[in-house]
Amino acid sequence: MTIKLGILGLGTVGTGTVQLLQDVTGRNSLLKEVEIYRVGVRSLDKPRAVQLSDHILTTDLPAIVNDPEIDIVVELLGGLEPARTLILTAIKNGKHIVTANKAVISRFGAEIFDAANAAGVYVMLEAAVGGGIPVIQPLKQALSVNRINAVMGIVNGTTNYILTRMLHEGSDFNDVLADAQNLGYAEADPTADVDGLDAADKIAILASLGFNGRINREDVYCEGIRSVTKTDITYATKLGFVIKLLAIAKHLDDSNTQLSVRVHPTLVPESHPLASINGVYNAILVEGEPIGQVMLFGPGAGAGATASAVCADVLHLLAHLKINTAKTNPLLACRHQHYCKITPISEIVTRFYTRFLTKDQAGVIGKIGTCFGNYKVSLESIVQTGFEGEMAEIVVVTHDVREGNFRQALKEIAAMDTIHSIPSILRVL
Repeated sequence: MTIKLGILGLGTVGTGTVQLLQDVTGRNSLLKEVEIYRVGVRSLDKPRAVQLSDHILTTDLPAIVNDPEIDIVVELLGGLEPARTLILTAIKNGKHIVTANKAVISRFGAEIFDAANAAGVYVMLEAAVGGGIPVIQPLKQALSVNRINAVMGIVNGTTNYILTRMLHEGSDFNDVLADAQNLGYAEADPTADVDGLDAADKIAILASLGFNGRINREDVYCEGIRSVTKTDITYATKLGFVIKLLAIAKHLDDSNTQLSVRVHPTLVPESHPLASINGVYNAILVEGEPIGQVMLFGPGAGAGATASAVCADVLHLLAHLKINTAKTNPLLACRHQHYCKITPISEIVTRFYTRFLTKDQAGVIGKIGTCFGNYKVSLESIVQTGFEGEMAEIVVVTHDVREGNFRQALKEIAAMDTIHSIPSILRVL
């Protein structure tokens, strides 16, 4: 049985996928039954790192998704359009989908999976989250009998690389970002990475799988790392923490009806498993009952890692199609119909680290502490750590507090005439 692939996109991941499929020696023998039938590209004149016959390459992307000979469409274009339209057209034509596109899945997943269920085809997306880390299928299969309480992790290699460099070298954010761009770890426009948008797409997908419901991407709270300074990293270290951009999805009560899904820089205790994940690596921690904690770690991006996940999805589809072409497999299909209820960030209960710059006057710490107390914000510590210019620097760490109460107190404190500025507000895991 030969399965014919139509591949949309021959960029970094597309090239890695073709290279893997052309070099099957020592790999799963089923890969020999996969044929690269058509590959869609933007230009036929661009130099390629892979050898493909002229009749395979085409700039006519709609022709691929409409070709009756093609069994599986592998979408590696990225972005929202034309990826969304091409995926929906392929599904309408009865073709299975393999995609690495977290943006289109997180925003249009409901539309895509409804169409796939109606057409009796599968949408496979292992490569959309965590690069080569196998996390999608474990959540759908190996961990599916568990009651998932939380899924959290470092799911963006660019920001993890930047924060790691800032920690180890004492460098400024902008300097490390420029280096990351020169090394190819960050895009020329780094917005999706450093503002947390990429991580938000990924945690929306993981939350949907972990909590058996659809996630409205617009309900995912998102905050990036631009405001993290080397000063904050230094203080975090003194307090026994490292700063990571975490993507977090967790239940907030025993009834499992209240769900928090968010992305933000977080002070992580040095003893926590995620604290030691450095550089461009990713890690996803799953907490469930009865299994406890499981952490999946590995390269979160790159041609080889992502191509590995893409080809694994192709292999899963091929294996299923070989043994059963009549019935659907519930472990491959999406069965989520309802939307999860996402709790607003103002209702979240968490700890905070906050750094104030104040006038060097007696009683400032007392006034800050009193104001926090008026809003039921309990403080773990409040200390003057030194001076920045003529301003006194005060660092506060709270106990678990309701975010809405904390923000109200902070607004009142910011209005005090003794407060110069509040340069840093970070959550604590």
